[in-house]
Amino acid sequence: MTSTKTVIEMKNVSKYFGAVKALENVSLQLYSQEILGLVGDNAAGKSTLLKILSGVHLPNKGQIFVEGKDAEIRCPMDARRVGIETVYQDFMLAPNLDIVANIFLGRELTRWGRMEKLHKKQMEKKAAEILKDLNADLGPLSNLVMSLSGGQQQLVAIARALLYSPKVILMDEPTASLSVRAIEPFLELVKNLKAKGCSIIYVSHRLPDVLEISDRIVVLRAGQLVAEKMKDSTSLEEVVYFMMGIENQGKRKISQETIHG
Repeated sequence: MTSTKTVIEMKNVSKYFGAVKALENVSLQLYSQEILGLVGDNAAGKSTLLKILSGVHLPNKGQIFVEGKDAEIRCPMDARRVGIETVYQDFMLAPNLDIVANIFLGRELTRWGRMEKLHKKQMEKKAAEILKDLNADLGPLSNLVMSLSGGQQQLVAIARALLYSPKVILMDEPTASLSVRAIEPFLELVKNLKAKGCSIIYVSHRLPDVLEISDRIVVLRAGQLVAEKMKDSTSLEEVVYFMMGIENQGKRKISQETIHG
C-alpha cells in the first residue's frame, strides 16, 4: 500500500510559451514510495511538467513543495539538492566515456596531493556498489558506454540518478530506446526502486506498461489535469478516453497506436 506521506506537491502550476499554454493550473501530489503514472497525448504537457520539477523550466506561476517545504527549483542543481533526479529518454550519456565516468559525470570525486586528481578508486567502488544493488552486469567498468546495449545504457543512466540516494526519480519515456525484450526487465527494475524507497513519476506512451507498474494514474490534456485514478479503479480504455476527451466517447476510434505508444 502506498504511503500517504507527500513527497512532492505542485499547486496551481502554469507554464506559458508565448501564447501557448503548456500547463494551466496543474496541482498534483506524489507520495512516498509511489509510482505515479503521468500520461497524455502529444503536447499534453507531460514533458513540461517534468522539466519544471527537474529545474529545466521555470513555471510562470504556482508553487512546488518537497516534503512540505516550499522549494524554489530554478535549475537542475536545485532539483538535485532537494532530492529529485531525472532519467531522460535519450539517457544523456557520454558514449565515448566509460561506465564509471558516466555515472559520476559532472559530480566527480577528487582528492588532493600535489594537485587535485580524480579519486578513481573511490568512484569505481561506489559505481560497483550501485550496479550490484541494481543487479546490473555490465562487464568491466572500463567499458565505453558506446559498446553497451540500449538496456545496459539505461542501467548506467539509472545508476547515475541513484548516486546520491534521491527521494524522487523522474522518468521521461524511459523505454523509448529499449528493445521489446529489454522492457519487461526494466519495468521490474522500476518496481524494485520503489520497494527500496524511491518515489517515481513515470511518463510513457506505452499505456499497458504504465498501468502495470503505477499505483496511481494522472492524465493531462492540453496542459490541464483532467483525471486522477487509482490503478485498480480504472482501465486502459478509460485512460484513453480521458486522454482523447470524455466528450468524444464512442465517436473516435481508439487505435492500437494510441494504446501501445
